[in-house]
Amino acid sequence: MREMIWLVRRMALSTFKNYKMMLLYLCLPVFGIALASSIYSDSVESTLRVGVVNLDDGLALNVDMVEYIRKLDQVEVQEVRAEEAKGLLRSGNIDVVLTIPKGFAGSMLSGQPANVGLTSVQGSEVTAYFKSYLNAYIGSLLSIGRSFGEEPAMFDQMYKNYLQMESGLSLKTVEDRSVQHSQSAQTVGYLVVLMLFSAVNLSAMILKEKENRTYFRVFAAPVTGRTYLAANIIVNVGIMLIQIAVTLAVMTWFFHIDSGIPILQMFLLLGLFALVAVSLALTIIAFSSSSMVASGIQTLVIIPTCLVSGCLFPIATMPALMQHAAQFLPQYWLLNTVNRLQQGDLPSDVLLNLAILLAFALVLAMTAAYKFGRNREMSSFI
Repeated sequence: MREMIWLVRRMALSTFKNYKMMLLYLCLPVFGIALASSIYSDSVESTLRVGVVNLDDGLALNVDMVEYIRKLDQVEVQEVRAEEAKGLLRSGNIDVVLTIPKGFAGSMLSGQPANVGLTSVQGSEVTAYFKSYLNAYIGSLLSIGRSFGEEPAMFDQMYKNYLQMESGLSLKTVEDRSVQHSQSAQTVGYLVVLMLFSAVNLSAMILKEKENRTYFRVFAAPVTGRTYLAANIIVNVGIMLIQIAVTLAVMTWFFHIDSGIPILQMFLLLGLFALVAVSLALTIIAFSSSSMVASGIQTLVIIPTCLVSGCLFPIATMPALMQHAAQFLPQYWLLNTVNRLQQGDLPSDVLLNLAILLAFALVLAMTAAYKFGRNREMSSFI
């Protein structure tokens, strides 16, 4: 135990002595937060601009339907002429053209509705929300028409009652936090990349000490390779926990980004991934004969796996094959856990994800320990 404490103290002092690198470890995640914030700064709710071509003008039923559309959230209505509708649509001044055909109001009375035209150059993704409300409104009018269409007085009375009817539902406006959740998830992705590079750079102390002969002087003392490896893990995980704490503090209190996950849960989750990062770093170091080789391996391993797993770009935008391949990477399971917790899953619902992350950490750590253990001679330990 005394040797372990001495090694941890020595490695910590050696790491913190290089204050420039420590500032780099702590400041780079802040730039990641700023980058994520800038990417999603324009992600606000857009207004759907609807141009109404009313060919059945002058009837109260049509006027009421236009007013109903005007009251919908995130919808802006303007009445346009038929001859100018296509030009406005092509120029992007409006998103959707709603055409009310001649005789539409009368068709409601007969129970045989005339088809309402809906035109958009942006496809169903833009019109789905608007179309659902429009179909519901027309469906209600059609039901009244089929029941009382032959009795205009009764139709008018039921129609007035329908317009004045209160739905019985209580409405409450809630804040849309999807953009903030996307910002925080992207921040976690950038942090993962930095954590992996930081872990390798911190673990590379073993190679540097061998290159400058310090490593051999350490093993002249009664220190085993297992103790030396454990001390390196403790120091590296400790530094990465500081990096995580600074990142979460800046993200929450400076950038005011709500991740949708309690900050303690996020800290513990990232702390678990820190074990994975350090274990991967030690595996890379174990199979490297020099700092140059370690640098090359970390680039070949970290960049491609982070790209595939969705750290830099949303995984939903990738081909299905790459999405399946990402499931073999620890970064994917971290980001998947963050996403599920943001969607409202309980910590007990993601225990399998946490177990997979822990399994990655154990397998990588055992691989590194086995490789180090096979190198019994000091000259070939690395």
